[in-house]
Amino acid sequence: MSPSLITVSYLGAAALFILALGGLSSNVTARRGNLFGIIGMTIAVLVTIAAFVTQHHEVLVAIMIAGGVIGFILSRRVQMTQMPELVAILHSLVGLAAVLVGFANFMDPSIQYTGVEKTIHEIEIYIGIAIGALTFTGSVIAYGKLSGMIGGQPMLLPARHWLNLALFIAVIVIAVKFVGAADHGQATILLLAMTVIALLFGIHMVAAIGGADMPVVISMLNSYSGWAAAATGFMLSNDLLIVTGALVGSSGAILSYIMCRAMNRHFVSVIAGGFGTSGGSSAGVSIEGEVQTIDIPAMAELLNNAKQVMVVPGYGMATAQAQHAIADITKTLIKKGINVRFGIHPVAGRMPGHMNVLLAEAKVPYDIVFEMDEINDDFPDIDVSIVVGANDTVNPLAQEDVDSPIAGMPVLEVWKGHTTVVLKRGMAAGYAGVDNPLFVKDNTRMLFGDAKESLDALAQAL
Repeated sequence: MSPSLITVSYLGAAALFILALGGLSSNVTARRGNLFGIIGMTIAVLVTIAAFVTQHHEVLVAIMIAGGVIGFILSRRVQMTQMPELVAILHSLVGLAAVLVGFANFMDPSIQYTGVEKTIHEIEIYIGIAIGALTFTGSVIAYGKLSGMIGGQPMLLPARHWLNLALFIAVIVIAVKFVGAADHGQATILLLAMTVIALLFGIHMVAAIGGADMPVVISMLNSYSGWAAAATGFMLSNDLLIVTGALVGSSGAILSYIMCRAMNRHFVSVIAGGFGTSGGSSAGVSIEGEVQTIDIPAMAELLNNAKQVMVVPGYGMATAQAQHAIADITKTLIKKGINVRFGIHPVAGRMPGHMNVLLAEAKVPYDIVFEMDEINDDFPDIDVSIVVGANDTVNPLAQEDVDSPIAGMPVLEVWKGHTTVVLKRGMAAGYAGVDNPLFVKDNTRMLFGDAKESLDALAQAL
């Protein structure tokens, strides 16, 4: 295949990737964006194989088929509630791939550079492996936290920031020694030492992040995986991999920044680790008041008499798979002339866009789904707010308690509406481990039980 044809094909694939990112910015165009991404990746893979693979095609085909089958089976088995941890573990595979490719490239005897070219190539290998190793272990820890295998509480080691600084300095010092290594054996030992440090750094960085901030961690790891891919592209002199990695890395960083602003956090804290842990605990805050419950007939009457209804979904909706039930209720209320809208917090669920994906799956109309900033001022005019499994994102302590782990985080101010009905299994705290005074406010009613069962019964009552 001629170099010009390879270049044109790669440019076309890169353009499709850019269109894919643009499409994913909206629910309406997300399906088209995914299609662009699939087409672009297909072109990239086929052109790369045709241009650069000269032997052992049968091995490559066997591996691709095996990977495709595994991916297909996993995609069929994974529930929508498991999407956040699936995304995290896929990020870990990108990091692991960067590490393995880096070592393979370093150990390839056919690659012989001298002078400045050798130095540049070694730096590319070093950076690619470092970012890849950090992404790998960080994503594995994120997977553990999201899946419940590891507790959501942050692991706060003594002098953790000094430990992070020491690990970072160690990576820099080893980098200098690696580039100036006298022989290949010494360089290999140094590279292995750095890899171990980067693996430990990834573990400590994500383990120190509290559960409430895991959605930001997902976007941050997405960014890291992109930069790992870009570094691998420089290592392999593959322009498309550089462009693709840069697109993923920069878009992930921008998303992390946007989410940090939405949570009133500092972006630098994400990079440094220990994000969201500066606050104390709200355990000392006394939640005073009496819980008032409501039953299905009373809630149905409440909704039938309402003119403005706001639905606020959270991770509990995902756990109960209640999105279809709430979609049916929405259709019924709209037919009765009631104005129904959905309010989505930027970090609702366990990853960016989690609630939007679930609502799209249930075919909730896009034009009644709004972001927090678009509808937060409307709550005083809302007759009934239905909170389905949300907790931290509707917690007044974010505004009232400066020592709370969620202090300063913008929340959906559902308590300002006329009546709020909260669907929960019990009075347990949210993922951040913070009690919620919303549950005992005078205008709040609690509907305890499985959200799907409750909403199915409510749909029948309506």
